[in-house]
Amino acid sequence: MFENIRQQNIYKNLLDGKWVQSSSNKNIKIHSPRNNSVVGMIQAMTKEEVDLSIASSNAAAKVWRDVPINERAVILNKAALLLEENMLELYKVLQYEIGKDKESSISEITRSADFIRFTADEGKHMEGKTILGDSFPGFNKNKISLVTRVPLGTVLAISPFNYPINLSVSKIAPALIAGNSVILKPPTSGSISALHMAEIFNKAGLPKGVLNTVTGKGSDIGDYLVTHKGIDFINFTGSTEVGRHIASMAGMVPTLLELGGKDAALVLDDADLDLAAKEIASGAFSYSGQRCTAIKRVIVLNSIAPALICKIKAIAENLRVDALREDCEIVPLINMKAADFVQELIDDAINKGANLILGNKRIDNLIYPTIFDNVTSDMRIAWEEPFGPILPIIRVNSMEEAVKVTNSSKYGLQASIFTNNINKAFFIADKLQVGTVQINGKTERSPDHFPFSGFKSSGMGTQGIRYSIEAMSKIKSIVLNLEDFNEIK
Repeated sequence: MFENIRQQNIYKNLLDGKWVQSSSNKNIKIHSPRNNSVVGMIQAMTKEEVDLSIASSNAAAKVWRDVPINERAVILNKAALLLEENMLELYKVLQYEIGKDKESSISEITRSADFIRFTADEGKHMEGKTILGDSFPGFNKNKISLVTRVPLGTVLAISPFNYPINLSVSKIAPALIAGNSVILKPPTSGSISALHMAEIFNKAGLPKGVLNTVTGKGSDIGDYLVTHKGIDFINFTGSTEVGRHIASMAGMVPTLLELGGKDAALVLDDADLDLAAKEIASGAFSYSGQRCTAIKRVIVLNSIAPALICKIKAIAENLRVDALREDCEIVPLINMKAADFVQELIDDAINKGANLILGNKRIDNLIYPTIFDNVTSDMRIAWEEPFGPILPIIRVNSMEEAVKVTNSSKYGLQASIFTNNINKAFFIADKLQVGTVQINGKTERSPDHFPFSGFKSSGMGTQGIRYSIEAMSKIKSIVLNLEDFNEIK
């Protein structure tokens, strides 16, 4: 299935339906976070090759937009089937390239297949509408607007390392069903997984040039890509810093940005503490916290804090931790730089008086689950996104204070509220400055047809299958000016 995407240990790029080598002769080694071994090498493409890829996509977009939606849907459904049929090879690539555990790897692939199928179905129901002029004062039925959605052209999809298949699919599938062509710029770590996924779409029967890939370091070709005149839309998932930079560079090109988060779990005094502890531990520590929607702080009333902490600790200290086993919840962070940053946050909290409940154990880039109590506002861990398995607990005296602390963050992605009082839950949810509030559940992205957006520094625009299709298309109105038929002639 994937024999064409590499030569020896060097992965090629998809261009015009073929896997080609770069003329740069510059390769980037991809190291496994599990044992630092070389998984493979990707190519650093030149700016001239980027030009070729975008020119190919621009040309293909003009053809693809005229392919009927039901035929686009057939290709997408074939891609979903191929993902599932190649599950074994794909989940092993995810395991070794980004260190994801087996269960999470399989879940990412099955979720991606479901996403593609739902997108294909949703695209077939993206209907236009007719608006009569007489619904506005001063006009009559001699004006009729036929409103349809048309593709934007070429979409630049930039995906992150932590979900290189799913968060590539979540950009590609809606763009394709809307009639766009796509340039996929995968993350450096995660490129190999994303290139396998691109071959899935290629084998599913996409016309040449409708999906092309571009690999290389963002520092080398990132700005060139986002400012290229051949790009009509930018769909990015990554850090807030990079997202801000893209937004400032993009000019008039529309963007959809999924950025960082500092998701809080607010625990009220009437909450089911067993449920809260279970959801918080899962939300904070799965895939070692390397998720934008991970629970990254707990804000809890003083009166119930000791009991809640005891329950979270009991769960966390029984999580499986290992660099090489495939059935562990706690796996190595993506690289040493990421682990060093998490360690900085841990050391800062300890130096400023936080109470270490569990953890502060590290083996290279493998960091054990770490919990802090009595975290205060002068500690970096209270505000910065760790992307690691550390959980700060902030005690408050009232829910008003909890809301204030939550809203003081520069981020506004998601939050959880744990309570058995539905009136309190909705009252507090209304006050929180976040895109999604989970009631009695951990913060998470799915289901994928729900709207997904961030306030403040957590993003721009709304994702979710229908919302993504709408974002990557635009409304076109054709107005019919008819003779006055109010009287018979």
